[in-house]
Amino acid sequence: MSLNLNWINPEGFSFNCFLLMERFQIRQMLESVSWYNEKGNWQYNMGVALNANPAVRWYFEHKCPEYTNVVNEIISSAPALTDSNEIRRAEIYILASVEDWVIYTRPELMETNCDFIRGWNKKRLFEMANFSDKTVLDVGSGSGRLAFAAAEHAREVYTSEPVDTLREYIRNKITQQGIENIRVSDGMANSLPYPNDTFDIVMCGHVEVEVLEYTRVCKSGGWLIDCPGDSLRDMKLDSDAIKYGFEPMYYKGSFGKDVYRYRKQVFKPN
Repeated sequence: MSLNLNWINPEGFSFNCFLLMERFQIRQMLESVSWYNEKGNWQYNMGVALNANPAVRWYFEHKCPEYTNVVNEIISSAPALTDSNEIRRAEIYILASVEDWVIYTRPELMETNCDFIRGWNKKRLFEMANFSDKTVLDVGSGSGRLAFAAAEHAREVYTSEPVDTLREYIRNKITQQGIENIRVSDGMANSLPYPNDTFDIVMCGHVEVEVLEYTRVCKSGGWLIDCPGDSLRDMKLDSDAIKYGFEPMYYKGSFGKDVYRYRKQVFKPN
């Protein structure tokens, strides 16, 4: 049913948290109904939950109108229950199945709930490159784990984060801590809102297929860095990272598990 990340207690979340989600998150859920159904009876439970939460149904249909037919199919596959306990069980099932999206609606919980943040030591980032006086981009910044660490040494740090609740969390933290060298922006990893050859370091929490886009905005001689944080599970070498020419850097994490980071220096023709 879920990715079993154990980042949230779904019973502590309202189903209305879906009203805080972005279009790309909702679209991904609706595109992946068959995948979720392979893990359990996802469509039925989502149908029960949407029937009981017309505001969320309306939001899905208007945020992603191209998927209105999918929403209608999901709803028609389940009864309109009146038993509040049965409805809540369906809601909890769905909340647990997308816990990685759900926790983004409460980013203040991430530092204590997410293993990749709470077990991580920022020295693991500084071992990968010299950040002193550099201009840095953090792609998919999340709650700002990498960005706030880099800002201690870098001249400027730019975050590209597509989730509004996370952007606002970073902005609030910047204000609270009086930080002056972090800039927050909206942006997807496959379409970064910056010109070519802008950054000395482009970093992220995991290597993706958007390596060409990361390379585009990185200066020649600069670094691409993947620093995923610590994990409660052993990591294996990422074959995609190796394929893209990244150098793996290993350490034993704070939970006693294997952790791999990756870096690649960018060289461009004159």
